[in-house]
Amino acid sequence: MPALLRPRTWPVHARAVLLAGVVAAIAGIGMWTTHAARSLEDTTVSLRFRVRPAVPPNDLAVVGIDAETFSDYADQRRWPYPRTWHAQVLDELHRLGAKKVIYDVQFTEATSPTEDMALYDAIGRFPGTILATTETDAHGHTNVLGGDENLARVGARAAMASFPILAGGEIAKMEPSRDGVATIAVAAARSLGRKVDLKAFEKRGAWIDFRGPPGTIPTYHFSDVRDRHLPASAVRGKVVVVGMTAPTGQDVHPTPTVRDELMSGPEVQANALWTVLHGLPLHTAPGWASVLAILLLALAPAAAALRLRTLSVLTAPVLAVVYVGVAYLAFVQGWILPVVAPLAGLALSAVGTVTASYLTERRERHRVSRHNAALEQAVRERTAELEETQLEVVRRLALAAEWRDEDTGEHVERIGVLCESLALAAGFSARDAETLRLASVLHDVGKIGIPDRVLLKPGRLDAEEWAIMKTHAEIGASMLSGSPSPLVQLGEEIARTHHERWDGSGYPAGLRGTEIPLVGRIVALCDVFDALRSKRPYKDAWTLEQALDEIRGQRGRHFDPELVDLFLPLAGARGGADEPPPLSLAA
Repeated sequence: MPALLRPRTWPVHARAVLLAGVVAAIAGIGMWTTHAARSLEDTTVSLRFRVRPAVPPNDLAVVGIDAETFSDYADQRRWPYPRTWHAQVLDELHRLGAKKVIYDVQFTEATSPTEDMALYDAIGRFPGTILATTETDAHGHTNVLGGDENLARVGARAAMASFPILAGGEIAKMEPSRDGVATIAVAAARSLGRKVDLKAFEKRGAWIDFRGPPGTIPTYHFSDVRDRHLPASAVRGKVVVVGMTAPTGQDVHPTPTVRDELMSGPEVQANALWTVLHGLPLHTAPGWASVLAILLLALAPAAAALRLRTLSVLTAPVLAVVYVGVAYLAFVQGWILPVVAPLAGLALSAVGTVTASYLTERRERHRVSRHNAALEQAVRERTAELEETQLEVVRRLALAAEWRDEDTGEHVERIGVLCESLALAAGFSARDAETLRLASVLHDVGKIGIPDRVLLKPGRLDAEEWAIMKTHAEIGASMLSGSPSPLVQLGEEIARTHHERWDGSGYPAGLRGTEIPLVGRIVALCDVFDALRSKRPYKDAWTLEQALDEIRGQRGRHFDPELVDLFLPLAGARGGADEPPPLSLAA
């Protein structure tokens, strides 16, 4: 198939990390749609409330039946207070110019006719008063001060005072109605002439946009109002919520605004009313925004892994911090984005991406390792093959020169064995000694350039012929020069120097003593010894003792004295009859 038509496939690593991101996104969306972490999500909303600065409203006030009130009236009356007192408070608030009163005290049961009528008449003098209740009948009717019809005659109405409770036990939302009765905030807003859009309430109720922690809404003592100690400026033009604020009254509740302090029921009602009056400004973010947030956070680590590889793990905490900041800014603007599900998707994606990257990279390393091992084996085999070829060429080149003036080519093999043994005795490593054995076969390769009339002459050479013969050292070195092979380079050095003598009388350069390379001195000794022990056209083979005596005699003259001392026991022990091993470069 042509390359342009071949379907493009993504690398295994890319597919693995993207799969991890998709799985994390699905898990996050599943957590969000099923509300699996509702309690934890409500906790994040509480944290946002606590971080947001308090903004006290200027159109609301609370008159609390608090500990100070109980203290002021301790010698007069215990709770519940007579309804004439509540009538006095209503009349005083009306005199001070309060705009509307919400009475968060239940007057469901009848008391004495005098008391009940005193409160009823005071309500009639302050039309639009809202009275709290938590009880209704099957038809949504209440029994506050004789029932809804009685309240309607004086322009008042009863409203539901209860709130839904979140999973964490907090009051954070409000309903438009319950059991057919409008809640206090909705009833009060309508009483003030505001149109309330019930469709704006979410399924689980609208979020109460708390103005701050307990005490944010100005609160005054019930006793100060009844005793006419409250200045008009405190309540003039405001909606006033009257109710129990003392903890002993058990109308205090946990809210998302603070961890360890409870908020009184009247202040909760005031915050709920502010929320309705301002059009329910706090909303749960649309579903598409929540899903988009989960998808972006879940897929981000996978995308980062494709670009940053090992640094991708650092993106998760950075993204988490950024998203928490975005969620808070959205909250300030009136939108509650989910936090738990997106962060859970991000965490799952980060773990999954790192795991997928690790597994795929380990798989890739194993594949590369296997490939490298196979490649190294192929290289070793090819190297061995080249070494064998090189040795074969060297050996045949040496034999080509040797066979011109010898019956066989065993001379070069025997010299190689002798040189290796002497080199080991002189302190060479096994590898270097073997290399010397292989290179020594090239010592007389220059004989290829010597004419047959000289090289094959059966008798002694005259001066001119001997001069020609001696050129074989330089001819051999010249033939081997310039090679990159260490073996051939060593052969060049041997060919050039194996006819030099310790006393300086050798050729071609007349080197003396240690000026002669050690390999040249070793080959010189072994070459002479084997030549003495070999039959030539112009002489018979010497005995071992004759050859050794000659070597001793040339100690310090032809040969290196130390090498002679090392060689004599070696040659004597070997008996002068060595079978050469196969050529090899193995250590």
